Amino acid sequence: MRDDETRYEAVSSRDARFDGEFFFAVTTTGVYCRPSCPALTPKRANVRFFPSAAAAQAGGFRACRRCRPDAVPGSAEWNVRADLVGRAMRFIGDGVVDREGVAGLARRLGYSTRQVQRQLTAELGAGPVALARARRAHTARVLLQTTELPVTQLAFAAGFASIRQFNDTMREIYAGTPRELRAAAPRGPARRPADGPAPHGIPLRLAYRGPYAAAELFDFLTAEAVPGVEETTGPRGHRTYRRTLRLSYGTAIAEVDEATGGAARRRPRAAEGGAERAADGGWLECRLRLTDPRDLATAVQRLRRLFDLDADPYAVAERLGGDPLLAPLVAARPGLRSPGAADPEELAVKAVLGGPPERAAELVAAYGTPLDAADGGLTHVFPAPGDLRTAQAGAPVRALCAALADGTLDLGAGADRTAAERVLRTLPGVGARTAGPLRMRALGDPDAGPDGAPDAWRPWRAYALHHLWHAGLVPSGTFALPALAAG
Repeated sequence: MRDDETRYEAVSSRDARFDGEFFFAVTTTGVYCRPSCPALTPKRANVRFFPSAAAAQAGGFRACRRCRPDAVPGSAEWNVRADLVGRAMRFIGDGVVDREGVAGLARRLGYSTRQVQRQLTAELGAGPVALARARRAHTARVLLQTTELPVTQLAFAAGFASIRQFNDTMREIYAGTPRELRAAAPRGPARRPADGPAPHGIPLRLAYRGPYAAAELFDFLTAEAVPGVEETTGPRGHRTYRRTLRLSYGTAIAEVDEATGGAARRRPRAAEGGAERAADGGWLECRLRLTDPRDLATAVQRLRRLFDLDADPYAVAERLGGDPLLAPLVAARPGLRSPGAADPEELAVKAVLGGPPERAAELVAAYGTPLDAADGGLTHVFPAPGDLRTAQAGAPVRALCAALADGTLDLGAGADRTAAERVLRTLPGVGARTAGPLRMRALGDPDAGPDGAPDAWRPWRAYALHHLWHAGLVPSGTFALPALAAG
């Protein structure tokens, strides 16, 4: 959506399909919003458009308190693109700038800091520092409104370098002091006391756009859950997926509910033909228990990738729905997602190890990090690659873990997907049959698909394969295309 008049039409119709794709600001109020903001539509002359929340903030606008534009799903464009900007956005979302600075981001991308700054500013209206700052502010707001952590501790947990920087940023973006933001939040039993975690952790809503096929995704995760590290509880339709996470500063236990929140809204009559269409969208309820709150934003991004929450189901359906084979499958399962990975290195070890989840569970019991106390069926954190270089798990697993541990293979959020697949194919016991699925899930490539897939399916070949799996036209997990689909 490159034309401002078209963007204004989306704002006028409160079209949630474009939440996160762009933002608009109102010059008379000094506020910026998501396209679906329920407030009265401003006059066109008073509206400015921005490609990112950080750009709107840099323009002097503060976040709307009604639509909370900082909480929208991310743009699916960053998952599709393999260029510098796409990779940079994935790295920033994973917290690289907070942990390693702009120099660290540039080093991972293989460009100079000046090139990274120039490219991001040209496309997003903000450089890496401003984009990371917007991420830190959102993390701080969540912590302020869902925990009782002392403000000083909270500021550093969110990634701010000083209390002054934290206070200035929160006033600038949210038009209130940290204490005012905390006082305005609803108080309930889920808020975390200052002396430890609440029983159910920090409550979050993980937003998504469009329809969401939650049952199919939870079926997928349940089937491959590694005992000790993952479990699914509850009846179908009301399940909770639970898992441990190994993060930069500590560990976490994450819980995500299958039942989706947010009723589908009816959009005003569309300009094209006067048809009325449902504007779906909502959220998954999540709870995070962190040993170190500095890991909050990174943990959220890992879960967003696992549950494919930044996908654009409208774009996927439009492209794949034009294929005679896929059209009825897309209609039967609207909002089908392509699950990613909460821990790409863990997924790679499981793929190379092979066998049922119980085989990986044996590896976890022998080499994983035990929790201080078992939590339901969760007992361990999956072992780090460095802990498996000499494991009794076969030469292919040891070779993979050695490549991951010494940096020869990078499966990080913003990794070069082509380079990573090239390295994977050189490792013993991997090859194309394993490298392809890992590109799809561990590297989060929405266009990863089997050789011979029609070009008309691009850039959503991963979603096409999931539709074929769920329809039974391809054996589940098989990264191959039958003659029926190829024709």
